[in-house]
Amino acid sequence: MVILDKNTFKDEVLETKGYVLVDYFGDGCVPCQALMPDVEELSKQYGNQVKFCKLNTTKARRLAISQRVLGLPTIVLYKDGEKIEEVVKDDANKENIEAMIKKHINI
Repeated sequence: MVILDKNTFKDEVLETKGYVLVDYFGDGCVPCQALMPDVEELSKQYGNQVKFCKLNTTKARRLAISQRVLGLPTIVLYKDGEKIEEVVKDDANKENIEAMIKKHINI
């Protein structure tokens, strides 16, 4: 899983061909911490088809706002640098994240 920051986000997400999933989380976000093991598990399952990344919004608030991430947790799926779908807050669970991945990649 790639750890992003404001300096690497453009290269790792916006300029990458194919699918990139970004887990936006914050330092004090309890639901984010609870979701992380599920996202790690999905990265092992789908890591050959989707690049998994995470970004701590506490350290990159402007970047998160520029990506229209206004609440946490937010999981965003990008394709060729474009945001194509996201799951946010209460909808951000393993089942919904996996459904979003399966909807876009050919399994």
